[in-house]
Amino acid sequence: MEILNLSLPATNRFASNYLEQSPEIQPFFHYRFNEVTDDAKRVGELSNRLFPRIEVAEHIESFMKRFPSSEAVIKSIDKLKSNNSLVVIGGQQAGILTGPLYSIHKVISIIKLAEQKEAQLKVPVVPVFWIAGEDHDFQEVNHVFVPVNQKVDKWTYPERVLQKKMVSDIQLNKEVCLAWVQNLIENFGETEHTNTLLKFAEKQVVISTNFVDFFANIIMELFKDYGLLIVDSGNKEFRMLQKEFLKKQILNHVEITYNLLEQQSLIEEKGFPVTIDAGEQNANLFYYDQKMNDRVLLEYDRGNDWFVGKNGALTFSREQLVEYAEENPAALSNNVVTRPLMQEWLFPTVAFIAGPGEISYWAELKLVFEHFNIKMPPIVPRLNITILDRSIETDLSELQLNLADILSHGTVKERNQFLEEIKDKEVEALFLRTREQLESQYRQIEEKTVELDRGLLPLLKKNENYLLKEIGFMETKLNEAGKLKHDNRLKKYDRVDLALRPDGFPQERVWNIFYYLNIYGLNFIHDLMSGTFEFDGRHKVMKM
Repeated sequence: MEILNLSLPATNRFASNYLEQSPEIQPFFHYRFNEVTDDAKRVGELSNRLFPRIEVAEHIESFMKRFPSSEAVIKSIDKLKSNNSLVVIGGQQAGILTGPLYSIHKVISIIKLAEQKEAQLKVPVVPVFWIAGEDHDFQEVNHVFVPVNQKVDKWTYPERVLQKKMVSDIQLNKEVCLAWVQNLIENFGETEHTNTLLKFAEKQVVISTNFVDFFANIIMELFKDYGLLIVDSGNKEFRMLQKEFLKKQILNHVEITYNLLEQQSLIEEKGFPVTIDAGEQNANLFYYDQKMNDRVLLEYDRGNDWFVGKNGALTFSREQLVEYAEENPAALSNNVVTRPLMQEWLFPTVAFIAGPGEISYWAELKLVFEHFNIKMPPIVPRLNITILDRSIETDLSELQLNLADILSHGTVKERNQFLEEIKDKEVEALFLRTREQLESQYRQIEEKTVELDRGLLPLLKKNENYLLKEIGFMETKLNEAGKLKHDNRLKKYDRVDLALRPDGFPQERVWNIFYYLNIYGLNFIHDLMSGTFEFDGRHKVMKM
C-alpha cells in the first residue's frame, strides 16, 4: 500500500485558513496544532489541573465490558489511571454500520496521533472515542449510501422514531436490522469476502441492543487491537461523573452565552461566518423527559429568571436544575457549546481530533473556556483519506486526469470538454439550419394567420413548439448514437466520479466502510492502520 500526500483546500474557508495556520485565525485558538513547543505548553497546563482520571477509567472499564476487547484495551485503561496520563480524543454520532467513512478516519486519527504523542512526550497517551449517544437527530444516523447501477443510492434503516429520543435509547429491532444489513451487503455484489463480512455483521446485530451498542461493537471489533477506548455521552452512569460540572454550567450559563456571542463577533469582524446558532436566550442545556422520551432544548427567560422549554410548557428555576444535576444528571445533557467544556473537564486532552466543521465551531468557544480559566486543547485536523483502487488509478491515467483536481471538483469539466471534442459538428450545423428554416417559415405563416384568424395564433405556436421539440429529440438521438462510439471512455469518467467524488461530494462523506470491507476483506483495517501518517493537513490518498 502506498500513501500519496496532496495539498487540497478544506471544505470551508475557515478550516482552509486553519490548515495553513494563517495569522487571521491564530487569535481564535490557544495552541497551534503543528508546533512541538505548544505540545509542551499544553502538558504543562494540564499538569496544573485536576482530572477524575480514576473515576473516568473505572467507568470506561465497566462500560466496555460488553464490547469486544483485547490486551491493548486493558493496557489503555491502566494507562488512563496513571496520574500523568493524557488523551487524544475525538467523537462522532453513532451512525448505522458506523456511518460515512469519515467516522472511521476519525478513529484512525485518534489512535495514530495518540501513538505519536506518546512517543514524542514520553508519557502515557490514550486514544479515546466519544460517541455522541445523547444526540437525538435519528435522521442523521439511520442510513448509508451504496452504489447501485453506477449511481449513489440512499438506503435508510426502515424503522421510524417519532420522539426525540437520544440515540442511546433507540432500541435495535434485531430481526428488521438483520434483514436490512444482509440485503445491503448482498447488494454490494459477491466477492471472496462477502460471506465473512455477512457473518461479521450478523454477529454485531445479535449482540447489540441499541444503536450505540451496534456502532460500538463494530468499532471495537475493528479497532480493539489498537487500544482504543470509547465513552457514550448518553450513558447514565457516565452522566453521574458530570454532576459537578453540570452544576458549574447551570450557574454560569449567562456568562457562557455572553462569551460565546462575544467570540462570534470577533470572528465575524475578521470576515468569517459563524457556525453555532446562538442568541442571548441560550441556556446551552437539554432536558431529557424520560417518561416522554423527548429531549428538549432549554432557553433562559431573563425577565422571569427561569429556564423554559417546549414554548413555555416546561419551566425550571436555576435551583431546580442544580438539584437535577445533583440527583438525576441523566435528565440533563450538553449542547454543541457545552459538550467540549464537559469533555475538557473530564479528560486531560493533549489533542482534540476535529473535522472541518468542528474546527470552525471550536474557534467560537475560546472566551468560554477562558471564563473557566482553562484553555482549549490543540485542535488537530483529522486525517482526510481517499481510498484509491488500482483500477480507478488506471482509469485516471488513461483519461489523463489530475488526481488533485478530481478529488476537489470531480470530472465534470474534463467530461464536458471531451463531449465537445467528439460532437459531430456537421450534425449540429444541420439541425441548427433546420431550426432556423422552420422558425423563418413559421414567421411567414404567423403573418398570414394574423390576417385570416388571430384566434389561431396559440394553436400555431403550439404546433411550432411541437415540431421544434421533435427536431430536438432527433438531434439528441443522433448525438447519443455518436456517444456510443465512445461509451467505454465515458464509463471511465463515471467510474472515477463514483469512486472519488460520488454525487459531487468527497468519498469520505458518502461511502461506508462496509463497502470496502466487502472488496478488500476485514484485514482492510489492518492495511489502513499499517500506514505512516503525518498530521500536516495534507490529504492522504491510499492506493490499494
